[in-house]
Formats: sequence, structure tokens, C-alpha cells
Amino acid sequence: MNRYKQTKIAGILGIVGNIFLLIIKAIIGFLTQSQAMIADAANSAGDIFASLMTFIGNKIASEPKDDTHNMGHGKAEYIFSMFISLSMMGIALKLLYDSIMSLINQDTFEFSWFLVVVCLVTILVKLGLFLYTNLLSKKFENLLLEANKKDHRNDCIITFFTLISVLLSLINIYWFDSVVGIGISIWIFYSGLQIFIESFNVLMDKSLNEEDKKKIIDVINNYPEIKKYNHLNTTPVGYKYLVSITIFVDGNLPTFESHEIADKLEKELNNLPFIYLSIIHVNPIEINTEKNK
Repeated sequence: MNRYKQTKIAGILGIVGNIFLLIIKAIIGFLTQSQAMIADAANSAGDIFASLMTFIGNKIASEPKDDTHNMGHGKAEYIFSMFISLSMMGIALKLLYDSIMSLINQDTFEFSWFLVVVCLVTILVKLGLFLYTNLLSKKFENLLLEANKKDHRNDCIITFFTLISVLLSLINIYWFDSVVGIGISIWIFYSGLQIFIESFNVLMDKSLNEEDKKKIIDVINNYPEIKKYNHLNTTPVGYKYLVSITIFVDGNLPTFESHEIADKLEKELNNLPFIYLSIIHVNPIEINTEKNK
């Protein structure tokens, strides 16, 4: 299956799994008045939104380039990832307020073995979704999948601490329930902020990282005909980059031969996994000029 089809499946699985978890968490959380479980339920509501944004964003991003979008629709991944991050941070702030008030008021809740069952079911479901999206995110380098992967991982950790707070209530330790709610809120906010920054950087056309730039330079340095290069510019196009470079070759070379070098370089660069398209401009230069480093 291709990148977009796999992301679509991950989005659908996330929606179905999170709806199921939201229902059981909300019912048990409100029946027992466990702040940690209510926070966990709200987190699942945010997860449904995140999975829905993954589904929609992936559908738009998979559309090919057209007359009005010459570089395709790949940036939709980052726009919808930003939506996910904003929803995560909004939910986190509301949960933080509720949990702090619960701690101040010294609220208690009614222990139920259903709380334990819900926690265990959540951990198993989310662990499965995490392993699946982690595999896909590594394979396709998709920020939408990366956002969902972090969400599923966070849920496993969050629900583990929810489970601890539930078990501590057996010995009348209730304050830990509110503390877990506060911890969940901070964790969700931090994860959302990370996704927001990464999405923002791409949408603001942040250039390619130095490691991948070096790979481009290494390819250029394999061409002895290229005496010098400059204007190495990169612009994100979806999850890949548009690269433009000016190269300098011996001015005595025939025009056809100099452009043949540029064409060959373009083809080689386009084979790099992070490059969407490379554009090479050729300039003449006097011979015996050293390459730029």
C-alpha cells in the first residue's frame, strides 16, 4: 500500500478505537467521579479529533498537483497537524484547571473494579495503535502519523498513572488522582506544543536540516566538472523539499554539455528520499576555480 492509503487506514483505526475508549471512560469516570479517568476521557475526545484531522488532512495531501497548486497539496499534513496540536493544548488547559480545583477541594471518588478494567483495556488498545502508527511513521516520515503515534504513546503512559491512582484509592489515598490529572494535562500540552512548533516551522518554509544538506553537497562534490556552487536553497513541499542550486562549470564547455551535467545532477538529487524536485541553474566560470565548501 502507498503512503496515503496507509495513513488513511491509521486514521480510521484511530477514530474507531478512540470512540470506543471515550464511551467506556466517560461512563465509568462520571459514575465514580474519578478526576483522572474524566481527564483520560477528555483526552480520548481529543484523540478522536486528532484521528479525524489525520483522515481529512491525509485525503487533501494525497491530491496530485494541479493548475492552482503546482507543488501539490502536501502541506495539508502540516496544517491539520497544527489543528491537532491546538486542540491538544486547549484540552490540556481545561483539564489542568479542573484537576487543580479538585486537588484544592480535596475531592474523592468511588472505587470500582470497572475503573481498573477500563484502564487495562485502554492500555492494550493504545499500545496496539502505537505500535502500528510507529511502524508507519518511520516508513513514511509523515507528521500526521507522528502526531498520532505520540498521542497513542502518551495515552498508554497517562492511563498507566490513572490505574495507579485508582488502586491507591483502595487505601484511601485520593489526592494522587488529582495529581495524575495535573500530570496528564501538562503532558498533553507539551506534546501538543512540540507538534505545533514542527508544523509551524514547515509552514514558515524552514530550510532543510544540515545533515540532509550535507548529503546534497556530497553529491555535488562527486562531479569534478562542477567548479563551484552557491544559492543552495530549500523549501518544504509537503514532507519533501524543493531544492534549487546554482552550479558553475568551465565556460569553455559547449552549452549542451554543461546542461547535460546539470540534468544528470538533477536526476541524482531527485533520487534522494527527502527531495521533491531539484532545479539546477548553470553559470560559466573560468577554469582552475576551486569548489565552494
